[in-house]
Amino acid sequence: MPVKVAVNGSGTIGKRIVDSVLLNKDFKLVGVAKYKPDYQAYLMIEKGIPVFVPRDRAGEFINSGIEPSGYIDYLFEEADLIYDASPGGKGVLNKKIYEKHGKPVVFQGGEDPEIAEISYSTFCNYSDAINKKNVRVVSCNTTGMLRLLCILEKEYGVKKALAVIIRRAADPKEDNRGPVNSILLDPPEIPSHHGVDARTVAPWLNITSAAVVVPTTLMHMQFIEVELKSPVKKDEVLEVLGRYRRFLLIDSARTGIDSTSKLMELARDAGRMRGDIYENSVFIDTVKIEDTRLYLFQGIHQESIVIPENMDVAYAILGLEHDQYRVVEKTDSLLGVGSLEKLIKTSRHRLKGENHE
Repeated sequence: MPVKVAVNGSGTIGKRIVDSVLLNKDFKLVGVAKYKPDYQAYLMIEKGIPVFVPRDRAGEFINSGIEPSGYIDYLFEEADLIYDASPGGKGVLNKKIYEKHGKPVVFQGGEDPEIAEISYSTFCNYSDAINKKNVRVVSCNTTGMLRLLCILEKEYGVKKALAVIIRRAADPKEDNRGPVNSILLDPPEIPSHHGVDARTVAPWLNITSAAVVVPTTLMHMQFIEVELKSPVKKDEVLEVLGRYRRFLLIDSARTGIDSTSKLMELARDAGRMRGDIYENSVFIDTVKIEDTRLYLFQGIHQESIVIPENMDVAYAILGLEHDQYRVVEKTDSLLGVGSLEKLIKTSRHRLKGENHE
């Protein structure tokens, strides 16, 4: 029998979780919790997705032409697993409701680590999430860092790392956020929360992070410096990362893809839903090795990079699969993770001939 899944919220992450659940034959979407009759609610009704609402707001939905499938408490009671995709900070309030229903919950990185039994990233601690009741999938930037660093730890050992994060100011729909014409220290101190958060998943990790916000909505960019425990060569590192679909290795010199805007254009042209990029976008021209020290830039699409981990963790929480690599293979195939890498490799000559000015 498919696992019955409820999603609380339909924002940037919630709507993507909904789409992923609908693709997965192992899951059945029971419904989505909505709190106001906005365009997302209309779209879900049009798609045949059951919408559940608070009891005291049902009339507001009905008056707006949206017929709810029921009340939110019914939704949570019916589900085997709940995804909390509410705005950051709301999860801690929702947790009290979930506990009444006794259902396992996946929280998102906008919540404090204390909300869950563990914070999670697949390549770091999949086995630790098996049969847990509450798990927090870490944020987009932390997910991108941990994918890279936990693989490097497995292959070579990591002594310490530095991450400098150039953050997007807002998601595309968030027209009330800034800065508009500035580079903002975020926070105005070192370290930023990203490295601290990474250690909630990988306590062994000696990492310092710093971040600034810039006026773009497209993606984050990370500069990563890693001191490894043994000397490596560039080709070796690229070969290791190339084994994983969740790394998109971009040869800027050959393809002309040297910016976040071109990456997003690639994803849209390739037919990715919403132009999503689930992979760490590693610019291989920036990969530099000095003995045991590794440097690189990687792009992080904040809207979608955590979606694979959100799918993986359900198999762990529910005890459906103990082998993380089988789960990763299933999730990657389901979402088409890795397909952009194939497109780039087969299109290099065409892309090189285009005008990229």
